[in-house]
Amino acid sequence: MQPIKANGYPIFFGESGYEFLNAFIEERKYSNLFILVDTHSNEYCLPRLLSFLATTKTIEIIEIESGESEKNINTCVEIWNILTELGGDRKSLLVNLGGGVITDIGGFVASTFKRGIDFIHIPSTLLAMVDASVGGKNGVDLGNLKNQIGVINVPQMVLIDTEYLNTLPQNQMRSGLAEMLKHGLIFDADYWNHFLDLSTVDFADFDLLIHRSIAIKNEIVMQDPTENGIRKALNFGHTLGHAIESYFLENETKENLLHGEAIAVGMILESYISWQKGLISAEEYLQIKTAINAIFDKIIFNENDLQPVLDLLIHDKKNEYGKIQFALLDGIGKIKINQEADNELIAKSFEDYRH
Repeated sequence: MQPIKANGYPIFFGESGYEFLNAFIEERKYSNLFILVDTHSNEYCLPRLLSFLATTKTIEIIEIESGESEKNINTCVEIWNILTELGGDRKSLLVNLGGGVITDIGGFVASTFKRGIDFIHIPSTLLAMVDASVGGKNGVDLGNLKNQIGVINVPQMVLIDTEYLNTLPQNQMRSGLAEMLKHGLIFDADYWNHFLDLSTVDFADFDLLIHRSIAIKNEIVMQDPTENGIRKALNFGHTLGHAIESYFLENETKENLLHGEAIAVGMILESYISWQKGLISAEEYLQIKTAINAIFDKIIFNENDLQPVLDLLIHDKKNEYGKIQFALLDGIGKIKINQEADNELIAKSFEDYRH
């Protein structure tokens, strides 16, 4: 599969990517080689990576616990300390092997250690492959507020090896699928149509669907690396989705949602808002709602859940001058950024979702 040229770095696919990785490490003559993993990727993914690495350098493995709860500044401090204790310097390389938490926190740690060391992403989950590892966003959560602290800084390369997906449970695969659906809805109606009935998807060609999803995100990011304009399109489903995800994280009576599960709800809610603002038709909205609900379990909301979600919206990074900003659909395959919706309309979207 053809590599994708991103903004200052390449994205390689398949086993041939390891050849480029080995050549790159050899050429750069790094002083230290660190691999950041979590408990899952250490057990299930690291043996495969090590089998392809051809280097005489000493490899140090840094492991953190799995899960979104680890994506915080305290974990960063632990990793910075380990890098320091193991002799990390400005010529060190950090390879991030894992899901979105690992690529987000690994990129942030590398970007700030010694004022910045090189890093490479090898995503092992579908979500990380099609979203988290591409585009240069790195960072951590602030309490339960998603991605409040971070930088935009690109890796030296991204290596997509879909063999790692064989280690994933179904709910994690669905979580990544949410971002693929989003890419179709905001950019490519033909791509969206692939997912209208999952029973017709040829999973033998799933690598091609992943490649296209990454290409869509990359095309948007290339136009607007620092999110001053069109890159905001990628926030479709995320304004409400992130607030829902944060609320479920902080509420002990709720079961935590995976990122894609929350974004799936957010896409339905924000599609409803798009419809109510006359940007998509009732038929388009029904198609979106039906397709997403066919893939994802319905999330139960009660009347007391709405206000805490609304309260969390004010912390959203996309807000400007205290106004909540939405990226809304302008027909399937197109997007309108910098849109506003009042609390009454947001409440109606939740009411519609519940029924």
